[in-house]
Amino acid sequence: MGSSYVTHAAGYVDNGGPKLVTSRFGYEDSHTLARFEATGGYVGLKAALAKRPADVHGEVREATLLGRGGAGFPAGVKWGFCPEGVWPRYLVVNGDESEPGTYKDRLLMERDPHQLIEGCLIACYALGLSQCFLYVRGEMALAQERIATALNEAYAAGYVGREILGSDFSVDVVLHWGAGAYIVGEETALIESLEGNRGMPRLKPPYFPAAIGLYGKPTIVNNVETLANLPWILEHGAAAYRRYGSESSPGTRMFAVSGHVERPGVYEVEQGVTTFRDLFYGEDFCQGIREGHELKMFIPGGGSAPWFFEEHLDVALEAADVGAAGSMLGSGAIIVMDDSTDAVKACHRLVRFFARESCGKCSPCREGTGWEEKILQRILDGHGRPSDIDLLLDVGDNISPGPYPVAAHAAEGLDVVPFPPRQTTICPLGPSSVAPIVSTIRRFRHEFEARITRGDTIPVSTAPATAAGAGS
Repeated sequence: MGSSYVTHAAGYVDNGGPKLVTSRFGYEDSHTLARFEATGGYVGLKAALAKRPADVHGEVREATLLGRGGAGFPAGVKWGFCPEGVWPRYLVVNGDESEPGTYKDRLLMERDPHQLIEGCLIACYALGLSQCFLYVRGEMALAQERIATALNEAYAAGYVGREILGSDFSVDVVLHWGAGAYIVGEETALIESLEGNRGMPRLKPPYFPAAIGLYGKPTIVNNVETLANLPWILEHGAAAYRRYGSESSPGTRMFAVSGHVERPGVYEVEQGVTTFRDLFYGEDFCQGIREGHELKMFIPGGGSAPWFFEEHLDVALEAADVGAAGSMLGSGAIIVMDDSTDAVKACHRLVRFFARESCGKCSPCREGTGWEEKILQRILDGHGRPSDIDLLLDVGDNISPGPYPVAAHAAEGLDVVPFPPRQTTICPLGPSSVAPIVSTIRRFRHEFEARITRGDTIPVSTAPATAAGAGS
């Protein structure tokens, strides 16, 4: 095909493990129909069309394909929530990847758009759908271009459109892109945006998309990586898929590792059998913390996840294990911070993001996230007050009710960070701003206190007698 395979494509690192969704990433022309067909493309669709739709749905359910967008809910089970006899119904693909630190879906859309399209077609066939909407984040211009080109190729080749591959199955796929709002990553806000409204979340209930979704009709919303797994499952079968990963989390998953490691990038790893220690320090993976530094903390599931520390390194990359330890795998974004990092600055950076991305629909989030940012900025500017630490926790408690380790019992070392978070808001954006605050104060309260006591406006070291530069 005139294109050699490399193990280090832009942003992606081939660690030598199983490649269920990244097998084409090493080809320069991986986004083309010619390369896709030459490497087994649309074989899964043909296998699906040879079965009854109910059997395809059963295959996905048997595979226990967990959602890759954050919640980790089984896709096959989610598909079954659509009420019977209500038509039309739709498939909406959530390609609005916007969680801080996340960029694996972008690579899937840029480097293998036909795999995503094939996954959409398989899902539509299994559910009896004739309309699919592909919603792509506004800033992802290359992904939009690659998907648009791939759709044109697929229509021309008879993979999309009427009577696909000579069957009685017909479907249209519509490409739509947003304006770059983080909140639209939440499925009901995405649906609002897709309908032409301002992207703001809907109340659940009654607006569970599977019951009342796009245009008031049943709608299945799936993540890009979730759908990208379907071609492999239909080609090789659920039993083969379950041979990878763990019993409760089969298959592989893509993780975008950024921050202070020697070799950041996107890795496809087996779920449940790989630990954070393996990922950070393994020779086939990130190869250790940068420049001889030590690990200080890491965020296991994107900017909205509670932070983890050295004692969590041996937790497996599995949603259940990470959840039991007090955080989430979320969107597959892992942010690593070494001992040069200013924890207060890192906290402020994330809180500022969430404050500015609040859609403003809920007053606790609209007002509270802004208050959190202002208090943190005051501390960083050297004007912090002794009461600011507990004030931050109090504001957070009104957005995502605790209890939190306020001064009254902080000395007891209680692990009281609630997870999954409670919320006074319609969607989890507000509680997402609370996660870095509680994580930082819980572990690095002394850094806040040092800044407030001395009025520091420069990074404060975690080691009492050692100066450190800013690493945020």
